[in-house]
Amino acid sequence: MKALAITGATGFVGSALVDEALAQGHAVRALTRRPQEPREGVEWIEGTLAQPEALAALCEGADGVIHVAGLTNTPDPAEFELANVTGTASMLAASAKARARRFVFVSSLSAREPRLSAYGASKARAEALVEASGLDWTIVRPPAVYGPRDVDMFELFRSAKFGVVPLPPGGATSIIHAADLARLLAALASRTGLKAIYEPDDGREGGWAHKELAQAIGRAVGRSAVFAPHLPRTALDLAARADRLVRGDKAKLSADRVGYMAHPNWVARFDRRVPSEVWKPEIGGEEGLKATAQWYAREGWL
Repeated sequence: MKALAITGATGFVGSALVDEALAQGHAVRALTRRPQEPREGVEWIEGTLAQPEALAALCEGADGVIHVAGLTNTPDPAEFELANVTGTASMLAASAKARARRFVFVSSLSAREPRLSAYGASKARAEALVEASGLDWTIVRPPAVYGPRDVDMFELFRSAKFGVVPLPPGGATSIIHAADLARLLAALASRTGLKAIYEPDDGREGGWAHKELAQAIGRAVGRSAVFAPHLPRTALDLAARADRLVRGDKAKLSADRVGYMAHPNWVARFDRRVPSEVWKPEIGGEEGLKATAQWYAREGWL
């Protein structure tokens, strides 16, 4: 059994990680902004990444620290620096002070192309801090993460239900189920000496062409085929402005997101693959997408 300290534990990926860590018999200490219901095996630490005393309590006695928390979307790109860079620096300092044996950082494939978005640039800067920290670190760059409770890729499932999935300009992407990603993060927290940047995926060689993924999501929601047009960058920019007008600060499609959505290659790279003795994906894309659609349906989302 390991003592794991987890940030972002109430979010989509973090909650899957807590489930996995508990299933493996680990003790979990998790950071939370607001009070949570008691849960066996979990010690909730109230606080934020900006509160050193909360981070000290979170990391005290931890065998492994898994830093999942991060800002992925905001109407103010300047906020990425505070949340993703300064927040990571604070976690590194707390982990070092607590003498944590392992530090696992959840980054993003967008860090490969920091010029494309403020989000990607902030993740790249955070990665540099992790690499220079002197800790026993591993960086994980997930591709598009999907699964039950996800609200981002849900938009694609909902569109597919109506038979239309608008796509960015032509390209390909990798995907990974949240449960598979959670298994990887838990595995890395228990292993030492893996100073590397990994890009995990569902095991599909070459990733998914955008149209292939759209059709797979269509099949998952019961459509034999969907209309999946590629939209030019100008159309995505207009859609981002419209989303901001309609949903304000809660808009899903921000100008910053358009920056990396329009990039043609978000496929996990072979030379960044996780060693097979450490982890292998268990949930294939077709299987996982179908199960996710079924969860959405059961919960009344679709």
